Amino acid sequence: QVQLVQSGGGWVQPGGSLRLSCAASGRTISTYTMGWFRQAPGKERDWVGSITRSGANTLVTDSVKGRFTISRDNAKDTVYLQMNSLKPEDTAVYYCARHNGYSVTYINTNDYAYWGQGTQVTVSS
Repeated sequence: QVQLVQSGGGWVQPGGSLRLSCAASGRTISTYTMGWFRQAPGKERDWVGSITRSGANTLVTDSVKGRFTISRDNAKDTVYLQMNSLKPEDTAVYYCARHNGYSVTYINTNDYAYWGQGTQVTVSS
């Protein structure tokens, strides 16, 4: 079993920055693609971005491109989501997730087998 424990998040004014962390325990995540999702009230959980197991490649959804960056430290079994230039529409609960290892896609919730507990990010003035 893998446990993903998230930290970071909170409240920030528009234009501000936050960094989310997702630390794994139980089993390593270093051999898996990792993803970040977010869910706003009353909406579905949407893909934010993913990072390949080596960290060499990352992809993010268009709405956060140029503002959000995903990175990982496999020695620490930790993945990060750096969020800059935050906007009110970024307000959501953010989740990290470990890919299931067999899906050929990476943007759907059912491509992922393990999830963090979620952390609230609120952007408002």
